[in-house]
Amino acid sequence: MSAKQGKSAGDGKPIKVDYLARVEGEGGLYVQLKDGQVQDVQLRIFEPPRLFEAFLEGRHYTETPDITARICGICPVAYQMSAVHALESILGTAIDPAVRALRRLFYCGEWIESHALHIYLLHAPDFLGYEDAIRMAADHRALVEQGLRLKKIGNRLVAVLGGREIHPISAAVGGFYRVPSKRELCALVDDLRWALDASIATTRAVAGFPFPDFQQDYEFVSLSHPDEYPFNEGRVVSNRGVDISVAEFGEHYVEQHVKHSNALQSRSKERSSYLVGPLARFNLNYDKLPEVARQAASECGLTVPCLNPFQSIVVRAVELIFACHEALRIIEAYEPPPAPRVEAPVCAGVGHAATEAPRGLLYHRYEIDSRGLIVKARIVPPTAQNLKRMEDDLWHFVPQLKDRTAEEVTWQCEQAVRNYDPCISCATHFLKIRIETG
Repeated sequence: MSAKQGKSAGDGKPIKVDYLARVEGEGGLYVQLKDGQVQDVQLRIFEPPRLFEAFLEGRHYTETPDITARICGICPVAYQMSAVHALESILGTAIDPAVRALRRLFYCGEWIESHALHIYLLHAPDFLGYEDAIRMAADHRALVEQGLRLKKIGNRLVAVLGGREIHPISAAVGGFYRVPSKRELCALVDDLRWALDASIATTRAVAGFPFPDFQQDYEFVSLSHPDEYPFNEGRVVSNRGVDISVAEFGEHYVEQHVKHSNALQSRSKERSSYLVGPLARFNLNYDKLPEVARQAASECGLTVPCLNPFQSIVVRAVELIFACHEALRIIEAYEPPPAPRVEAPVCAGVGHAATEAPRGLLYHRYEIDSRGLIVKARIVPPTAQNLKRMEDDLWHFVPQLKDRTAEEVTWQCEQAVRNYDPCISCATHFLKIRIETG
C-alpha cells in the first residue's frame, strides 16, 4: 500500500482504529502521540464477554468438551483438549497410547488450518501491501490458492477425527466417541505430503518479506515436554527461570481488569507482561522440532533466540512444517486402540491442564463435585495472556515511526497487533461484574 502523504504522526493527533481488520473478533486500537513520544496505548476490546465459565457451572463434566468447543471456531480442538486433560487429572483416567497419538494428530489438523489461515489470508497482506487477501489474490492468485488448500487439508484432518470441521463432536473425557480406521487416516497421506512440501515453500516465501528492525526482550512462556514439541502435555516454562507444573500456573500468572477492555489482561506476578504463542514455543522448544523444520528455519536465517515479533509469520510457517511432518509420522505408526475411550469412577476434585493452541498456551481449571457436576471453571485464553504484551510492543514500536505519516503509522500498528494473530472472541469469555446499591 502506498500511504497518503500527510502530517507526521508525531504532531499530537491520536491514531485510532475503530475496528481492527483481519483478526478474529471485534476490537479497536488507540495510540496517543505527542512530540514523537507515546502518551497512551490501548487495545480497546469492546466485544461483549461470552461468560463460558458461567455456562459450565452446574453442568455434568461430560458436557464440557462440547461446550468449550464453541468458544472458538478456529481452535476448538485446543479448548476440548485442555478441558479433557484437566478433567482426566481429577478422575485419574489413564488413556491408551493410541488415543494419546490421535490427540496429537487432532492438534496437527488445527495447527495446519489455523496457521495457514493466519499466514496467507490475515498477515501476508500486511507485508505485501494489500488491504486484504481478496485484493492480494488479484496479483498473487497461486499464493492464496496454496493457502486455501493448506487450510482445507487441516480442516479435513480435524473432521476425520472430530466428526466435523467446526466445533468437532467426537472428543470425550477418556478418549473419543469414535476413532478413525487406519484406512481413513491413510487416505489423508497424499494431501499431507503435498502440505509438507507446501509448508517448506511457505517458509521460504515469508522469510523474504520485509521485516521492521524491531526486537524486544520478551519473557517467553510455553509448555515444554522432554521428548516432543509441545501440544497437549508438559510443564510450564519460561526463559526467566520458570519451570512449574500446570497446577502451579495460577501462583505465577494472574489476570487483571483494565478500564478500556472487556477482556482481562494477564501478567507475571514476579515481572509484568509475557508472551505466549509460536515465538515462545520456537525459542523454548527449538531442539524438539524435527530435522526438516530446523533445516528450513536455518536456511531462512531464523535462529534462536528470535526476538522480532514481525518474524512470527516465519515461525508459524516452521510450525506448519512440524504439524505436517508430525501428522505423517503418527498416521504411519497408527493402530486403532482396543476401545475409543475409557471411563473412570466419578469423584470430587480440582484439575488443571494447559495445551498449546495455535496462538499459545491455553489454561483450564475445573472443580467438580461427587456427582460429576462442575462447581467452578476458569479458562485463560492465549490472546488474553498476550494483550498486555501487545500494548507493550506498541509503546516501544511507535516511537520508531514518529516521522511517518499518520496513515503509515496506523498501518504498521495494525500489523504489529496481527503479529499475535489475536482471537478477541476467545479473550472476552469472562468479566467480573460488581453491582453496588444504596
